[in-house]
Amino acid sequence: MTMSALGEPCVLLKLGEIVLKGKNRELFERRLIGNIREALKEFDFTVDVRKRHGVIAIFLPQGSAAERADAVAQRVADVPGLVWIHSAWQVPKDPDTVLKAGLELFRDRNPATFAVRSRRRDKRFPMHSNELDRLVGGAINDEYAIPVDLKHPGLTLHIEVDRDEVFMFTDGLPGQGGLPVGSSGRALVLMSGGIDSPVAAYRMMRRGLHVDFLHFSGIPFTTSESIYKAYALVRKLDRFQGKSRLWVVPFGKAQQSIRTSGQDRLAVIAQRRLMLKTAEEVAHRIKAHALITGDALGQVSSQTLANITAQDHAVEMPILRPLVGWDKTEIMAEARRIGTLEISELPDEDCCTLLAPKRAETRAKIEDLKLIEKRLDAEELAVQLADSIQEYTL
Repeated sequence: MTMSALGEPCVLLKLGEIVLKGKNRELFERRLIGNIREALKEFDFTVDVRKRHGVIAIFLPQGSAAERADAVAQRVADVPGLVWIHSAWQVPKDPDTVLKAGLELFRDRNPATFAVRSRRRDKRFPMHSNELDRLVGGAINDEYAIPVDLKHPGLTLHIEVDRDEVFMFTDGLPGQGGLPVGSSGRALVLMSGGIDSPVAAYRMMRRGLHVDFLHFSGIPFTTSESIYKAYALVRKLDRFQGKSRLWVVPFGKAQQSIRTSGQDRLAVIAQRRLMLKTAEEVAHRIKAHALITGDALGQVSSQTLANITAQDHAVEMPILRPLVGWDKTEIMAEARRIGTLEISELPDEDCCTLLAPKRAETRAKIEDLKLIEKRLDAEELAVQLADSIQEYTL
C-alpha cells in the first residue's frame, strides 16, 4: 500500500459517557489521557496523545508501520473510559487526497457491499458530509464495482474531518466503556482466589475507582498457593488500571481463634466481619475510602440479606458490592471475557475452607456476633492483622 495518499497510521479513540460530564468533562479527559499514556509506556517508542473535539488521537513516530498502530489499539482497548478504538490513517485535508486514500483502502479488499460514512467536525472543510460520501463512494463503486448498501454494508469506510487532518478507517475494537480509572477515588478489594472478587474489582475500575487488593491467606495452616493465585489474578487485572498493589494478611491463627470460640454456625460470618474490620484498618492506612467485595445476594449462606446486613454492621466504611444482583452464570461470563476465569478455576487452599461448618447460619444476629468479637477482642486483633500485612508489587 502506498503512503502518498494515506499519509501516516494513527489510532483514533472514541469517548463514552465522559462527553456527558458537562463542566467536569475536562477533568475526566485529563485523567483518561494520563491513563492512556501510562498504558503505552510498555512500548519502546514514543507516541503523541492529543485531545480533539469528542475524540482522542494517538499519533505514532513518522514512518511507523500499520502493525504498530494495531498494537497500540489493542493495548488501549483495555483502558476504561473508551468505547471504540480505531486503527486509522491521517490524511491531508484535501478532497482529492481523501478520494485517493479511500480507493487505496479498498484496493485489496472485496466486500460484498460497502458504505461511506463521513463526519465533518471542522465545518470550514469545503464539502458537506453527504457530498464527501457521494464523492468517495462513487469513486469506489466505479473503480471496483462493489455495490452500495447503506443499511447493512459488508464494509464501512469512515471519514472524519478534524481540525488539522482527516481520519479514515474501516475497522474498530470495542473499548471497556465506563469512566477513567482514578476519576472516582481509591478503594480496597477483598480478593479471594475465587471467581467473584476479580469481576467485582473490574466492575469498580470501570466506574473510575483505582483499587488495591487485600488477600487473606490461611498461613500457617495452608501453603502459599492462594497467594500465588491472588497475585496472578491481580496481574491479569492490572492491565485495566496499572500500578496495582496486592496486600496479604496471614489469617490462619485468627481463624483458629474463631473456631475455638464455640459458635460453629456463626464462624463464617464472624470471620467475614473480622476480615472487614481488618480491611477497614488497612484501607485507612493506604488512604482508600471504600471496601469492595464480590458478594452476590443469596449465592451462598453468608450472602443472605440478614448476613450481609450483619457484615455491614462490622465497619463504618462503605462496602461496595457491584455483583449483588448478578447470578453465577453472569459472573462467570464476565470473568471469561476479562480473562480471569481460567485462573480462578485453578485449585488452591482457600482459607475459608478452614471454617466450613456442617451447617452455616443464614440469619446471623448482630448481638451474638458481638459476643464472639468481645471474647476475641476483635478490634485489637484487626489492628494486629493489619500490622502483619505484606505488600506484593507487580
